[in-house]
Amino acid sequence: MHLDHDHTHDGPGAVSADALRPDGSRRALRIGLGGPVGSGKTATVAALCRALRDELSLAVVTNDIYTREDAEFLLREAVLPPERISAVETGACPHTAIRDDISANLEAVEDLEDAVGPLDLVLVESGGDNLTATFSKGLVDAQIFVIDVAGGDDIPRKGGPGVTTADLLVVNKTDLAPYVGSDLARMAADAKAQRAELPVVFQSLRSGPGVTDVAAWVRAQLAAWTARA
Repeated sequence: MHLDHDHTHDGPGAVSADALRPDGSRRALRIGLGGPVGSGKTATVAALCRALRDELSLAVVTNDIYTREDAEFLLREAVLPPERISAVETGACPHTAIRDDISANLEAVEDLEDAVGPLDLVLVESGGDNLTATFSKGLVDAQIFVIDVAGGDDIPRKGGPGVTTADLLVVNKTDLAPYVGSDLARMAADAKAQRAELPVVFQSLRSGPGVTDVAAWVRAQLAAWTARA
């Protein structure tokens, strides 16, 4: 089942014209997570599910090119009941399924809402991509872009649409910085220069507060969505 998607966005966090389902109920907030291969997108999704599952009704759609590996990881970790996790095999560049032809992802999201709804939140994880990865505004309402310090501390300076325009930039695996020679202060300054007032979170899922800051950002997005819808 597909909704009638007439998309009108006024900026980050704005509510699109398809905020209501055909029965008049508010649909779930959709947040996309993109980023390079190995940056920690799936681990961040898993951590968010653990942090939010007791307070929100949520589900996840994963994207892989030829496998269901990310969905299978989430299932093994038991972060959500199996019926709340769906996998899309894109068969092509991840851009295709999250930006160019979003029909498979839209169907997966809407099928989840039909099967286990009503939902508060759907997380849509892109397959591993590069710094140009962005989601169609017809698919998600807000975007998180995940990079990691092991990829080099010059990534924020290099920019690209994922780094510069995502509603939230997550710099992941900060615990590895001393071992890979990454300068976190430099990354923070470069991210600020590229993103102006758009938020940046530095995170390690192995130490410190973990996903706490990202979960708080998601809660704020949901509160704004609920109020505006």
